Amino acid sequence: MPKKTANTKSYEDIVRDAKAKNFAPIYLLMGEEAYYIDMVSNYISEQALTPEERDFNQDIIYATSETQAKNIITAAKRYPMMSERRLIVVREAQNISKAEFDKLQPYAAKPLESTVLILCYKHGTVDRRKAVVAAINKVGVVYESAKFYDRELPQFINRYLKRKGYTMEEKAVVMMADYVGTDLSHLAGELDKLIVSVGEERKSLTAADVEAVIGVSKDYNNFELITALAMKDILKANQIVNYFNKNQKTNPPFKTLPFVFNFFSNLMLYHYAPDKTEQGLLQQLGLKSAWQLKEYNIAARNYTARKTMNIIAKIRETDAKIKGVESGTADPGDIMRELVFFILH
Repeated sequence: MPKKTANTKSYEDIVRDAKAKNFAPIYLLMGEEAYYIDMVSNYISEQALTPEERDFNQDIIYATSETQAKNIITAAKRYPMMSERRLIVVREAQNISKAEFDKLQPYAAKPLESTVLILCYKHGTVDRRKAVVAAINKVGVVYESAKFYDRELPQFINRYLKRKGYTMEEKAVVMMADYVGTDLSHLAGELDKLIVSVGEERKSLTAADVEAVIGVSKDYNNFELITALAMKDILKANQIVNYFNKNQKTNPPFKTLPFVFNFFSNLMLYHYAPDKTEQGLLQQLGLKSAWQLKEYNIAARNYTARKTMNIIAKIRETDAKIKGVESGTADPGDIMRELVFFILH
């Protein structure tokens, strides 16, 4: 989830305030994850002005390296026309030079109460020790949208669908997270595509829906590969890795390898977990449900701690080879087949 630190508000806090028409004079929206920056900016914009008010009271500034702070301040200091407030949205604020961005500090110290100024600073953050950030934090909102990690994607998917009035079975959630990855804007678009395809009559999405609409094979994906490896299903594992080798564009090794590494890293934690109860293992592995634990229970019987350690070392070696270290002319698909053979034997 987006980071919430001292003197900052969460996405939910900002949305709740905007819905209640409680707006801060300045918002600094920054961070590695652009999706929530866009979501917050768009929601505030929708709530701050009616469509009729936007013609005279909304300015959208697309920042470049040539953008000057004085132009933003001039726009922000104008009074609204036939409206309670003006809205200034500075998109791509990360393009503004550091020197010019710092020059926003005097306005941030004494902003015009009738203006809502939104600074969208993507793919990075502004040093919180800077005077301009301190000034914004004192009178407005500093919001950081932190980078999303693979393990957080199922929660994002479920929450996104819940807001839309839909649910998705766990296997389908894992398939979506695995196939689409951490680009939340792309992931949201794919989920919307699923919703449109299913329509209003059915509110529960399945793995079959993901396969049909998104194009993920329900039989040949990283999720199924892990299941096959956990169960030591030699035939199935080799079928999947051969399928990946023939379809490297949609199933590149660099996407599969982290998936395999995470599973066996967690399996090592499983072996050495001090509390082997279901709840203890869920906490140790950072899992959300007992359903996710089933494969680790099976894998722990099939792979000793020593074998797991050797597999992790082999995965690291495989990663180096795929990146071109001591791989010679070997094809990445052949390198992955070698890894799967090592794991299973």
